Amino acid sequence: MPLPDIAWFHDAPKRRRYLAGVSGGADSVALLHLLHRHGFREVVVCHLDHGLRGRAAAGDARFVEKLAASLGASLGYRCESGKVEVRAIMKASGASMETAARQARHGFFAECSRKWRCPRLLLAHHADDQAETILWNLLRGSRGLTGMKERQVLTMAGRPVECLRPLLGMRREDLREWLAAEGLPWREDASNAEPVAARNRLRNEALPLLADIARRDVVESLIRAQEGAAERREIERWAVAQAAAVDPQGRLHLPRLRELPAAMQVACVYDFLRTSGVADLSREVVARCLGLIDPAAAPAVNLPGGAVLRRRAGRLWLER
Repeated sequence: MPLPDIAWFHDAPKRRRYLAGVSGGADSVALLHLLHRHGFREVVVCHLDHGLRGRAAAGDARFVEKLAASLGASLGYRCESGKVEVRAIMKASGASMETAARQARHGFFAECSRKWRCPRLLLAHHADDQAETILWNLLRGSRGLTGMKERQVLTMAGRPVECLRPLLGMRREDLREWLAAEGLPWREDASNAEPVAARNRLRNEALPLLADIARRDVVESLIRAQEGAAERREIERWAVAQAAAVDPQGRLHLPRLRELPAAMQVACVYDFLRTSGVADLSREVVARCLGLIDPAAAPAVNLPGGAVLRRRAGRLWLER
């Protein structure tokens, strides 16, 4: 089976330093081998043990360390391994396992970014992951069909990190078939098959059921729908700019906002919160913020992440 032909691996600078998140599973192992075969010279392999799987996780760490060492013999790859206790984070914060694990990963990647003075992080998300993300965001009440981006700057533990996803157009099975054809081993995480995490159930139960009902590849359908939604968001951003509801100090101007049609009010508030870095935006969050247009309403709304949207003297602004 030929090497997957992905433009990013041809176009990206080969001598630039990159962090690469590698769990030991098929997707991230494929990413690392593709980097090696395309001649990327300075890669820091970042592996985190979440403290959830005991000996199996320790085996994953050893596998990743050996793989990095074998590939790095010619190109100088390094390996950063870390361990956190996700259950302790869950207990302390009250967060779900998925949220606590994501917080742990972000903290680990931020530390690797500081240590290696590298703001670029390669992640092995692929098209099937994208479909899961789109469906999950929709079920959580996202405003439209939203998914991951091939390039996205995320704030991780207070540090901006450029996340790059060169495999986002690839399918899971294609990556596994390529690894198998090349005789390249990877580690299987048995917990991925357990119906515990919501993402596991989407992957193993919901998407196969939807495909059976629709009698078509729903991964492709979801991705096409998300791409169409992204095009409509570009149009919306243009309309928001024309609406000019933000004053020179970067605050929402309530008299101007009140003049706009209801749909444009929603768009302006959503865009203001998004560009201000408020995470986990949903229709419900935006609706609560729109309530501030009413002068008789309470003058502040609490937002995800601890931020507060406040109203005073005809303006809305964000406090953190």
